[in-house]
Amino acid sequence: MKAYIKHIATYFPENALSNEEISERFPEWDSEKIIQKIGVRNRFNSGEDEFVSDMATKVSEKLFSENNFDRSSVDFVLLCTQSPDYYLPTTACIVQNNLGLRNDIGALDFNQGCSGFVYGLSLAKGLILAGIAKNVLLITAETYTKHIHKEDKGNLSIFGDAAAATLISTDGLYEINEFSLGTDGSGAQDLIVKNGGVKNPKTDDNLIDSGNYLFMDGTAVFNFTIQNVPILVNENLAKNNIDIKEVDQFIFHQANTFMLNYLRKRIGIEPEKFIIDMENCGNTVSSTIPIVLKNLIETKTYKNKILIAGFGVGYSWGATILTKSND
Repeated sequence: MKAYIKHIATYFPENALSNEEISERFPEWDSEKIIQKIGVRNRFNSGEDEFVSDMATKVSEKLFSENNFDRSSVDFVLLCTQSPDYYLPTTACIVQNNLGLRNDIGALDFNQGCSGFVYGLSLAKGLILAGIAKNVLLITAETYTKHIHKEDKGNLSIFGDAAAATLISTDGLYEINEFSLGTDGSGAQDLIVKNGGVKNPKTDDNLIDSGNYLFMDGTAVFNFTIQNVPILVNENLAKNNIDIKEVDQFIFHQANTFMLNYLRKRIGIEPEKFIIDMENCGNTVSSTIPIVLKNLIETKTYKNKILIAGFGVGYSWGATILTKSND
């Protein structure tokens, strides 16, 4: 038994936020400076009354309609999010009901950030290889901008909201190969929304450093990334018994272009093999990799072997290699 990526759909909210609009709010933050530092011209913000369950439902409906896929064939729903509708129930259960899926299926949330798509593929592959499911609907959906303070020009420039739905099945376009995964919780404080859980309830304080909003230590996250991602890539190449020269395309989590280019050079990846595609949507957290994959598929520019790598909040990281099916 093997597991494959069969279909991908993507969704972006209607509310766009351009560099020019950010510059109007923060005159010292020039629009060209944003594109030079981060590599983003535009990103999308979820509506005031738009939440992860809404976006997850919309993107799944899009996947079904675009591919004429029978939703009654879905055996399991995995939903990756760090901005769920509620503490409980899981948003995956709400989405199962919204979509009118069967009742004799599994549905669960998992709280993972920028490595979430890779982790989700590993869970989906496990369900398929164990014979628990034949078709797994993996949804990555975030309304991260609701975590960001309105005066936090740095994070407002980086992050955008989006959702992706990926169908993992017993046949499809890309076979999912062996995984390399990693965790280092000592970096938990470097990318965090400190308040809002049971340990630290949200306060009435609206200050940017109140703990109620997203905090990111950019230097610490950068250092973590450049230390661990090259090791991750080499480990995964070895696990899959593939030389780096045999990989046709590399898709890393689209964090920012400065970090991505630094990693590319450090690892020794040829520029034409390294995909950067975040200019028009920003860092969409767990959806960055499937968004890039979908764009490659739509433009028919996808190749035979693709190494994907996610890394970030947690800290957590993961990689696998996708091999184009001969079917």
